Amino acid sequence: MSPAAVPTRWLAAAGTVAEIDEDAFIEGALILSIGGAQQSHVNLRAPDQVFYEYLRRIANVLDLLRPPGEPVKVLHLGAGALTLVRYLEATRPGSEQVAVESERELLDFVLQHMPLAPGTKCELILDDARAATGGMAPGSFDAVVLDIFAGADAPAHLANAEFYGELLRTVGPDGVVLVNVGDDPPLAFARRQSAELSSIASDGAALADHGMFTGKYPGNIILAATNRAWPRIWTDQLVAAGPHPAAVLTGADLAAFRSGA
Repeated sequence: MSPAAVPTRWLAAAGTVAEIDEDAFIEGALILSIGGAQQSHVNLRAPDQVFYEYLRRIANVLDLLRPPGEPVKVLHLGAGALTLVRYLEATRPGSEQVAVESERELLDFVLQHMPLAPGTKCELILDDARAATGGMAPGSFDAVVLDIFAGADAPAHLANAEFYGELLRTVGPDGVVLVNVGDDPPLAFARRQSAELSSIASDGAALADHGMFTGKYPGNIILAATNRAWPRIWTDQLVAAGPHPAAVLTGADLAAFRSGA
Protein backbone atom coordinates (compact mmCIF):
# COMPACT_ATOMS: atom_id res chain seq x y z
CA MET A 1 0.00 0.00 0.00
CA SER A 2 1.70 3.20 -1.14
CA PRO A 3 1.39 6.37 0.96
CA ALA A 4 -1.01 7.82 -1.63
CA ALA A 5 -3.27 4.78 -1.28
CA VAL A 6 -3.54 4.86 2.53
CA PRO A 7 -7.28 4.87 3.34
CA THR A 8 -8.38 7.81 5.49
CA ARG A 9 -11.67 8.92 7.02
CA TRP A 10 -12.67 12.12 8.77
CA LEU A 11 -14.19 11.41 12.20
CA ALA A 12 -16.65 14.21 12.86
CA ALA A 13 -17.26 13.47 16.53
CA ALA A 14 -13.55 13.25 17.34
CA GLY A 15 -12.62 16.11 15.03
CA THR A 16 -9.68 14.23 13.56
CA VAL A 17 -8.64 11.79 10.84
CA ALA A 18 -8.45 8.00 10.99
CA GLU A 19 -6.18 6.07 8.66
CA ILE A 20 -5.28 2.45 8.02
CA ASP A 21 -1.71 1.52 7.10
CA GLU A 22 -0.05 -1.78 6.33
CA ASP A 23 2.32 -3.12 8.96
CA ALA A 24 5.76 -2.86 7.37
CA PHE A 25 6.98 -6.02 9.14
CA ILE A 26 3.98 -8.38 9.33
CA GLU A 27 2.38 -9.43 6.05
CA GLY A 28 -1.39 -9.18 6.16
CA ALA A 29 -1.44 -6.94 9.24
CA LEU A 30 -2.99 -3.47 9.33
CA ILE A 31 -2.68 -0.59 11.77
CA LEU A 32 -5.51 1.81 12.60
CA SER A 33 -4.34 5.29 13.61
CA ILE A 34 -6.49 8.16 14.85
CA GLY A 35 -5.14 11.67 14.88
CA GLY A 36 -1.71 10.30 13.97
CA ALA A 37 -1.55 7.97 16.99
CA GLN A 38 -1.65 4.22 16.49
CA GLN A 39 -4.78 2.77 18.10
CA SER A 40 -5.26 -0.81 16.91
CA HIS A 41 -3.38 -3.59 15.15
CA VAL A 42 -5.11 -6.39 13.23
CA ASN A 43 -3.54 -9.38 11.52
CA LEU A 44 -6.22 -10.37 9.03
CA ARG A 45 -4.34 -13.54 8.06
CA ALA A 46 -3.82 -14.67 11.66
CA PRO A 47 -6.38 -12.93 13.93
CA ASP A 48 -5.38 -15.19 16.82
CA GLN A 49 -2.12 -13.23 16.97
CA VAL A 50 -2.52 -10.11 19.11
CA PHE A 51 0.34 -7.67 18.64
CA TYR A 52 -0.29 -4.92 21.22
CA GLU A 53 0.88 -5.87 24.70
CA TYR A 54 -2.14 -4.64 26.64
CA LEU A 55 -4.58 -6.40 24.30
CA ARG A 56 -2.56 -9.60 24.63
CA ARG A 57 -2.99 -9.43 28.40
CA ILE A 58 -6.75 -9.01 27.99
CA ALA A 59 -6.81 -11.91 25.54
CA ASN A 60 -4.95 -14.05 28.07
CA VAL A 61 -7.72 -13.47 30.62
CA LEU A 62 -10.39 -14.28 28.05
CA ASP A 63 -8.51 -17.53 27.37
CA LEU A 64 -9.21 -18.60 30.97
CA LEU A 65 -12.97 -18.05 30.96
CA ARG A 66 -13.82 -21.47 29.54
CA PRO A 67 -11.99 -24.58 28.27
CA PRO A 68 -10.06 -23.95 25.02
CA GLY A 69 -12.28 -23.55 21.97
CA GLU A 70 -15.53 -23.25 23.92
CA PRO A 71 -17.66 -20.25 22.82
CA VAL A 72 -18.11 -17.33 25.22
CA LYS A 73 -20.28 -14.23 25.41
CA VAL A 74 -18.36 -10.95 25.53
CA LEU A 75 -19.35 -7.28 25.53
CA HIS A 76 -16.77 -4.89 24.03
CA LEU A 77 -17.14 -1.22 24.97
CA GLY A 78 -15.02 0.69 22.48
CA ALA A 79 -14.82 -1.16 19.17
CA GLY A 80 -11.56 0.19 17.73
CA ALA A 81 -10.51 -2.15 14.94
CA LEU A 82 -12.39 -5.05 16.59
CA THR A 83 -9.12 -6.83 17.34
CA LEU A 84 -10.47 -8.86 20.26
CA VAL A 85 -13.71 -9.65 18.43
CA ARG A 86 -11.58 -11.20 15.69
CA TYR A 87 -9.40 -12.98 18.25
CA LEU A 88 -12.34 -14.66 19.96
CA GLU A 89 -13.88 -15.75 16.67
CA ALA A 90 -10.54 -17.31 15.70
CA THR A 91 -9.90 -19.03 19.04
CA ARG A 92 -13.49 -19.69 20.15
CA PRO A 93 -15.62 -20.00 17.00
CA GLY A 94 -19.30 -19.35 17.57
CA SER A 95 -18.77 -16.92 20.43
CA GLU A 96 -21.60 -14.42 20.81
CA GLN A 97 -20.25 -10.87 21.00
CA VAL A 98 -21.53 -7.32 21.20
CA ALA A 99 -19.36 -4.32 20.31
CA VAL A 100 -20.41 -0.78 21.21
CA GLU A 101 -18.90 2.22 19.40
CA SER A 102 -20.09 5.81 19.54
CA GLU A 103 -18.35 6.93 16.33
CA ARG A 104 -20.29 5.74 13.26
CA GLU A 105 -17.64 6.94 10.81
CA LEU A 106 -14.95 4.92 12.61
CA LEU A 107 -16.97 1.71 12.66
CA ASP A 108 -17.92 2.04 8.99
CA PHE A 109 -14.30 2.80 8.08
CA VAL A 110 -12.95 -0.23 9.94
CA LEU A 111 -15.50 -2.65 8.49
CA GLN A 112 -14.95 -1.33 4.96
CA HIS A 113 -11.20 -1.95 5.01
CA MET A 114 -10.94 -4.69 7.66
CA PRO A 115 -14.13 -6.79 7.40
CA LEU A 116 -14.89 -9.38 10.05
CA ALA A 117 -14.43 -13.03 9.17
CA PRO A 118 -17.52 -14.70 7.65
CA GLY A 119 -19.71 -16.25 10.32
CA THR A 120 -18.62 -13.92 13.12
CA LYS A 121 -21.47 -13.49 15.58
CA CYS A 122 -21.04 -9.90 16.69
CA GLU A 123 -23.82 -7.37 17.16
CA LEU A 124 -22.55 -3.85 16.44
CA ILE A 125 -24.20 -1.05 18.40
CA LEU A 126 -23.72 2.67 17.75
CA ASP A 127 -24.22 4.26 21.16
CA ASP A 128 -22.58 5.66 24.26
CA ALA A 129 -21.03 2.86 26.31
CA ARG A 130 -23.01 3.61 29.44
CA ALA A 131 -26.31 4.07 27.64
CA ALA A 132 -25.86 0.77 25.83
CA THR A 133 -24.87 -1.11 28.97
CA GLY A 134 -27.97 0.08 30.79
CA GLY A 135 -30.11 -2.00 28.44
CA MET A 136 -28.20 -5.25 28.94
CA ALA A 137 -29.84 -8.01 30.97
CA PRO A 138 -28.10 -9.10 34.20
CA GLY A 139 -25.64 -11.93 33.71
CA SER A 140 -25.72 -11.60 29.91
CA PHE A 141 -21.97 -11.99 29.38
CA ASP A 142 -18.95 -13.98 30.46
CA ALA A 143 -16.79 -10.88 30.19
CA VAL A 144 -16.94 -7.15 29.55
CA VAL A 145 -13.97 -5.31 28.03
CA LEU A 146 -13.90 -1.54 28.54
CA ASP A 147 -11.27 0.04 26.28
CA ILE A 148 -12.22 3.66 25.82
CA PHE A 149 -10.23 6.09 27.89
CA ALA A 150 -6.76 7.11 28.99
CA GLY A 151 -5.83 9.26 31.97
CA ALA A 152 -7.29 12.72 32.22
CA ASP A 153 -9.18 12.26 28.94
CA ALA A 154 -11.53 9.71 30.52
CA PRO A 155 -15.26 10.46 30.17
CA ALA A 156 -16.34 11.12 33.76
CA HIS A 157 -19.56 9.11 33.43
CA LEU A 158 -17.56 5.97 32.61
CA ALA A 159 -14.71 6.22 35.12
CA ASN A 160 -16.53 5.63 38.40
CA ALA A 161 -17.77 2.92 40.74
CA GLU A 162 -21.41 3.34 39.72
CA PHE A 163 -20.66 2.47 36.11
CA TYR A 164 -18.34 -0.35 37.10
CA GLY A 165 -21.19 -1.75 39.18
CA GLU A 166 -23.36 -1.74 36.06
CA LEU A 167 -20.66 -3.68 34.20
CA LEU A 168 -20.36 -6.25 36.98
CA ARG A 169 -24.12 -6.68 36.86
CA THR A 170 -23.92 -7.72 33.22
CA VAL A 171 -21.49 -10.61 33.84
CA GLY A 172 -22.40 -13.90 35.45
CA PRO A 173 -21.07 -15.18 38.80
CA ASP A 174 -17.94 -16.54 37.10
CA GLY A 175 -17.53 -13.57 34.76
CA VAL A 176 -14.93 -10.83 34.67
CA VAL A 177 -14.84 -7.11 33.87
CA LEU A 178 -11.62 -5.93 32.20
CA VAL A 179 -10.71 -2.24 32.03
CA ASN A 180 -7.77 -0.94 30.01
CA VAL A 181 -6.28 2.12 31.72
CA GLY A 182 -3.58 4.14 29.98
CA ASP A 183 -1.77 6.55 32.29
CA ASP A 184 1.39 8.54 32.92
CA PRO A 185 3.56 8.67 36.07
CA PRO A 186 2.72 8.69 38.92
CA LEU A 187 -0.32 6.69 37.68
CA ALA A 188 -2.80 8.63 39.80
CA PHE A 189 -5.66 7.89 37.42
CA ALA A 190 -4.92 4.15 37.27
CA ARG A 191 -4.71 3.95 41.06
CA ARG A 192 -8.00 5.82 41.38
CA GLN A 193 -9.75 3.54 38.92
CA SER A 194 -8.44 0.49 40.74
CA ALA A 195 -9.92 1.90 43.95
CA GLU A 196 -13.25 2.59 42.23
CA LEU A 197 -13.40 -1.00 40.97
CA SER A 198 -12.39 -2.52 44.30
CA SER A 199 -15.14 -0.60 46.07
CA ILE A 200 -17.80 -2.41 44.06
CA ALA A 201 -16.26 -5.78 43.07
CA SER A 202 -15.89 -8.91 45.18
CA ASP A 203 -12.27 -9.28 44.10
CA GLY A 204 -9.89 -8.49 41.28
CA ALA A 205 -6.38 -8.04 39.95
CA ALA A 206 -4.16 -5.70 37.95
CA LEU A 207 -2.04 -6.88 35.01
CA ALA A 208 0.86 -5.09 33.36
CA ASP A 209 4.53 -5.14 32.55
CA HIS A 210 6.34 -5.54 35.87
CA GLY A 211 7.94 -2.12 35.55
CA MET A 212 4.61 -0.34 35.23
CA PHE A 213 3.80 -0.92 38.89
CA THR A 214 6.80 1.16 39.98
CA GLY A 215 4.85 4.22 38.83
CA LYS A 216 7.85 5.50 36.89
CA TYR A 217 6.71 4.79 33.34
CA PRO A 218 3.76 5.63 31.06
CA GLY A 219 1.77 2.75 29.69
CA ASN A 220 -1.24 0.52 30.14
CA ILE A 221 -2.55 -1.39 33.12
CA ILE A 222 -5.39 -3.89 32.82
CA LEU A 223 -7.75 -3.85 35.79
CA ALA A 224 -9.82 -6.98 36.32
CA ALA A 225 -12.87 -7.26 38.58
CA THR A 226 -14.94 -10.30 39.53
CA ASN A 227 -18.14 -11.16 41.38
CA ARG A 228 -16.33 -13.96 43.23
CA ALA A 229 -12.93 -14.58 44.76
CA TRP A 230 -10.17 -14.10 42.20
CA PRO A 231 -9.04 -17.61 41.11
CA ARG A 232 -5.52 -17.99 42.47
CA ILE A 233 -4.60 -20.31 39.62
CA TRP A 234 -5.33 -17.46 37.18
CA THR A 235 -2.52 -15.41 38.68
CA ASP A 236 0.11 -18.06 37.94
CA GLN A 237 -1.33 -18.75 34.49
CA LEU A 238 -1.37 -15.07 33.53
CA VAL A 239 2.16 -14.45 34.74
CA ALA A 240 3.34 -17.44 32.72
CA ALA A 241 1.42 -16.30 29.62
CA GLY A 242 3.16 -12.91 29.51
CA PRO A 243 4.00 -10.73 27.68
CA HIS A 244 7.15 -10.70 29.79
CA PRO A 245 8.15 -9.42 32.24
CA ALA A 246 4.58 -9.87 33.47
CA ALA A 247 3.12 -8.98 36.85
CA VAL A 248 -0.32 -9.73 38.24
CA LEU A 249 -1.18 -7.94 41.48
CA THR A 250 -3.83 -9.26 43.84
CA GLY A 251 -4.71 -8.93 47.52
CA ALA A 252 -2.31 -6.88 49.60
CA ASP A 253 -0.06 -6.12 46.62
CA LEU A 254 -2.99 -4.66 44.71
CA ALA A 255 -4.07 -2.64 47.74
CA ALA A 256 -0.55 -1.24 48.03
CA PHE A 257 -0.63 -0.19 44.38
CA ARG A 258 -3.97 1.57 44.87
CA SER A 259 -2.61 3.48 47.85
CA GLY A 260 0.59 4.47 46.08
CA ALA A 261 2.76 2.60 48.60
